[in-house]
Amino acid sequence: MSLCPNVFSKRVTQLLVGIVVSSPLWLAACNDSHTQTNPVVAETTDLSVFEGCYTVSSDEPAQIKVSQQDGSWVMQMKEPASAKRVWDNPEPLEMIENSEIPQFFSIDPDNVDAVIGRPDRVLVLAHVKPVYANIDPLLDSEYLSHIYRGANTIYRVECDEVNTDILANPHANIVIDNVNESI
Repeated sequence: MSLCPNVFSKRVTQLLVGIVVSSPLWLAACNDSHTQTNPVVAETTDLSVFEGCYTVSSDEPAQIKVSQQDGSWVMQMKEPASAKRVWDNPEPLEMIENSEIPQFFSIDPDNVDAVIGRPDRVLVLAHVKPVYANIDPLLDSEYLSHIYRGANTIYRVECDEVNTDILANPHANIVIDNVNESI
C-alpha cells in the first residue's frame, strides 16, 4: 500500500507542526530550574521546636529565651541583676530557609528540621532531626547555635526567672539574686 506523495507530505507537515507547537510545553514541563520557593516547606516547618530556653552547657541556667509573642517569634537574653529585670527586650526572629544552612553550620541541610534567626543573622538556631542527633557523635544536643561567627551545640533547659552573670566565667555557675525577690 502506498500513499500519494501529496497526502504523505500533508501528513508529515501536520506531524511536524504538531511537534513544533507542543515541544515548548514539553520543555517547560521538564524544566527543573524553578525560581519560586516551595511554599509547602515553609508552611510545614514547625518553629515551635524552638520555644523555650537555652544555654551553652546543660548544667547552667538559661541564657536565651525563644517565644512567640503577638504571632511573631522573638528572642530575649538574660539581663544582669543591675538591670532590675530578668530578660531584655524581645528581638524579632524569622524562619530561615534550609538552603542557607551551609552559611552557618557544617551539617547537611537534609538533617535539619527548622532554622530560625535574627534578621541580621547575628544569632541563628537550628533544630537537628532527633534521629540524626542520636547517630552523630559530634552532637550531644538537637539544637545548634550560630552566634556572630561561631557555631556550637546548645542545650534546651527549663526557663527560670533568676539573673545570671553571663559575663563572668560561664562554668562558675554564679547565680545572682532573683530580681523578683530583691524588689
